[in-house]
Amino acid sequence: AWRLWKEEKALELIDSTIKESCIISEVMRCIHVSLLCVQQYPEDRPTMASVLLMLASEMDLDEPKEPGFFPKWVSIEANSQPHQCEVSTNDELTVTSLDGR
Repeated sequence: AWRLWKEEKALELIDSTIKESCIISEVMRCIHVSLLCVQQYPEDRPTMASVLLMLASEMDLDEPKEPGFFPKWVSIEANSQPHQCEVSTNDELTVTSLDGR
């Protein structure tokens, strides 16, 4: 989704079975808001109250920043031949389950 957004091809995210029956501007707004919600730094992400306001109104939206879990592609030159390799982050997730006594 992020790559398509940056390439201004976000319409390709819409399933072809619903593309004819949806309101494109509303779908694009949902995509835009969703990208705001997955920005790398939590302080950049909107609150749920802000999300509701953004979806319910036609207010201007900030441009989303890169998501936190986005693999980066880098070009590496070895023996004068360009290669591409994927560099990903080592993000970890922990889950704590609280059980009563």
